[in-house]
Amino acid sequence: MDKKQKVQRIFDAISYRYDFLNHFLSAGIDLYWRKKALKLTKIDPSSILLDVACGTGDFAIAANKYGINKIFGIDLSINMLRIFQKKSKLADGYIVQSIAESLPFKSESFTNITVAFGVRNFYNITESFKSFSRVLKSGGKITILEFRLPKSILVKKIYLFYFNKILPLIGKVFSKDNEAYTYLPQSVNEFDEKINLVELLFKTGFKDIEIHSLTLGIVQVVIGKK
Repeated sequence: MDKKQKVQRIFDAISYRYDFLNHFLSAGIDLYWRKKALKLTKIDPSSILLDVACGTGDFAIAANKYGINKIFGIDLSINMLRIFQKKSKLADGYIVQSIAESLPFKSESFTNITVAFGVRNFYNITESFKSFSRVLKSGGKITILEFRLPKSILVKKIYLFYFNKILPLIGKVFSKDNEAYTYLPQSVNEFDEKINLVELLFKTGFKDIEIHSLTLGIVQVVIGKK
């Protein structure tokens, strides 16, 4: 099973418990992270937003509360999109099953792209960023919200213990999926070791890169402009 199939299977399987586990395992802080990311990117009601790896739509719904009505969401998991559709007031046509590497939109269609905890699940990050650049208008922004390993040794030890021991156990109990919540810490560790977001963004045509650390450095917001 390749990465794309694996990711699709996992998220289809845990979709019915995804929102509960997200909020429970993060003690609700994930809601703050999304709001903070939108504030940092200076999104406004005139924005035309594409939320990539949108999952059940929390990032898009948060953006809608900022007065943004032109919102499109894409995700590989059809089960996630069905939940998104039930939760949101967005029209059916705004939610599309697709992959980040090949976006089904015309060039220069959006002013903003957001991705929350999804970049590490892409099977080709470089191609995804090229695709993002193509559909963004000149001056448009990409905003990435993603986990990272904290720099503080003490925080890092606590973080890794929670991610590698506690989170998989709780995730398994509630989701009934043995693989899903072991994949999460594995993907975060691998992503942090191998991927340089700033370098990849520069390489794919983005500039004025900003990096913001949140909650003791366990989460990062990376913003780039086309």
